[in-house]
Amino acid sequence: MGLSDSIAGAILTIDLAALVANYRRLQRAAAPAELAAVVKADAYGLGAAVVVPALLAAGCRHYFVAHLSEALAIRPLLPAGCPLYVLNGLAPGAAALCADSGIIPVLNSTSQIAGWRQLARARGAPLAAVLQVDSGMSRLGLSVSETELLAADDSFRQEVPLRAIMSHLACADDRKDPASEQQRQCFRQLAALFPGTPRSLANSAGCLLDAGFHFELARPGIALYGGDPQHPLDQPFQPVVRLDARIVQLRTVADGAGAGYGFSWRASGTRRLATLSVGYADGWLRSLSNRGAAYVHDIRAPIAGRVSMDSIIIDVTAVPEGQIAEGDLVELIGPNQRLDDVARDAGTISYEILTSLGRRYERRVLAFQEPANPETPGTIVETRT
Repeated sequence: MGLSDSIAGAILTIDLAALVANYRRLQRAAAPAELAAVVKADAYGLGAAVVVPALLAAGCRHYFVAHLSEALAIRPLLPAGCPLYVLNGLAPGAAALCADSGIIPVLNSTSQIAGWRQLARARGAPLAAVLQVDSGMSRLGLSVSETELLAADDSFRQEVPLRAIMSHLACADDRKDPASEQQRQCFRQLAALFPGTPRSLANSAGCLLDAGFHFELARPGIALYGGDPQHPLDQPFQPVVRLDARIVQLRTVADGAGAGYGFSWRASGTRRLATLSVGYADGWLRSLSNRGAAYVHDIRAPIAGRVSMDSIIIDVTAVPEGQIAEGDLVELIGPNQRLDDVARDAGTISYEILTSLGRRYERRVLAFQEPANPETPGTIVETRT
């Protein structure tokens, strides 16, 4: 793999061509809706400074984050014409900074709305926002009665021009769950109180539902980064990350030998073990203890014992002797073990795996350059961060 010169315990490779391919697939799925990108949590852990420019080059013009602090970090990456939205809205006292920075809040409560309107009045100029309504998830957004009262307030429309009205799907990962249709119907009724306002409901999974869920603006997240938002999915999204961990020690143990803290694993017969330089401090979750695996030359090597802070032990008995050595890299996420496979083994979801990946990895970015001649293949350019 050409990685032997690295001194890092593991290599995290980010494939921007796959990211852009996923973006374009979602564009096709949600068309004619415009496609935004959710880049919160530092672009799901992959690095907004890497991800945002790639999406911008692919034509993405709308971006969502969770917190104002995230928006302030990302704003310099975007041209003035690209709207940047804060999903969690505004903390008390943050309205002026948000407005001065050209960032658009998603207003989720009557108190957030009151603060934003107060600032608009004080400045004598309207301040744009997105309005979130609760269509059934009971997490963020105005209730039905609050929405109806706000819609009847003509001065609100003058003080706060709405860029969009939005809500969020709770169960779209299960295509058969009737809750999504119930939410869609509720959202349509509430959005109709603000005629002419663009509507946004679909997340990644919502983009894969029928066109009635797409409205004018879709805002996928996990599917951009290679996670599958619905299961099962006939055509998985392209993997954007690969993780390879370094072997720091090899040993042979006798029948009955324990491995790791608490000796939760014991050898059944003579076994060969490899210790890898990755642990829960790197986001390799402790719930993978005795459940997860690595892949060595396409051979599954199960985790033996508990995941430690800085290391894991894998059973490499099935790998032919002489085909593995200290310093070699083995696959933790890659062609043999997708992101969703790791999440399944950890008893969690791909979102948590991605956003937990630590900062100690050497990060290598594969950037795809479009060819000058469309009849020739593009090129992959590798950089390190």
